[in-house]
Amino acid sequence: MVHRHYDLPSLTALAVFEASARHLSFNLAASELNVTPSAVSRQIKAIEDELGVPLFVRLGSVMLTSAGEDLYAVLASSLSEASHVTRALKRGDRSKNVSIACTYSFASMWLIPRMSRFWTKYGDVTVDHLISDNSRDFRRAEVDLRIRYGFGSWPDETAEFLFDELIYPVCGPGFARKHRNATAESLPELPLLHGEWVNTEWTGWDELFRRAGIPHGPLRGRRFSKFFVTLQAAQADQGVAVGWHRLVRPLLEEVKLVKITDLELPAPGGWYVTWNYNRTLSPAAELLRGWLREISPEERGA
Repeated sequence: MVHRHYDLPSLTALAVFEASARHLSFNLAASELNVTPSAVSRQIKAIEDELGVPLFVRLGSVMLTSAGEDLYAVLASSLSEASHVTRALKRGDRSKNVSIACTYSFASMWLIPRMSRFWTKYGDVTVDHLISDNSRDFRRAEVDLRIRYGFGSWPDETAEFLFDELIYPVCGPGFARKHRNATAESLPELPLLHGEWVNTEWTGWDELFRRAGIPHGPLRGRRFSKFFVTLQAAQADQGVAVGWHRLVRPLLEEVKLVKITDLELPAPGGWYVTWNYNRTLSPAAELLRGWLREISPEERGA
């Protein structure tokens, strides 16, 4: 009898598990793999029987067990690396390609406006941009570099600090004129615009008021799932939004937004460029990371 060299479950079953773990849904995994949900369930059951441990908790929705988390972490990293090599081989010269991931807001309001400077210096490098506000999207695609806000510590990632962040309330010029007597303490009574973030590390109104020592009751207002839409509502004089200095500064310079009150706080986290510490960066990724290092001191002084 020939034994499998790596003593692994079948690659088909592992692919089914990875898709199910990534989506946390057997139905979505079935749709992606073009099979039936019952076929997905059978493959998952086969892996669990072979390993002797449950990989999912099934309570209406599915969640990973600790064993499932361990297996998924290894699979996601390994498949991502395989995807990286495969895509590089298809493209040809791996040294001239780099992928970078970030949120929609950071891409549209900070990174993309500056990329022409990178092209001027490194015109022969191809940059693939993965833009999503859902960090789970970054696991299923090949990512060399990622720019993210937080506290500098993420599993399986090396993080390098780029610059800090300031937060303050912003609104449209017309709204500011109408509420010219507003104070920091009166902000909870104004129409507030809330950005509902996928990333829980972002500071919202409740945390801002708590950090500033401003008492308040239940916070009402309109809620948005995208930061740039929140800012559009603020520009349209519909209320007050939490402004992130690195992102809203151009809008302040164009007077599309203005600060309201003198409230300004350092954000608890900062902006970092990160990469998988198990992966050696390609020459193109090294160039892009080095360019980010070069321009980040300009941002720290702004």
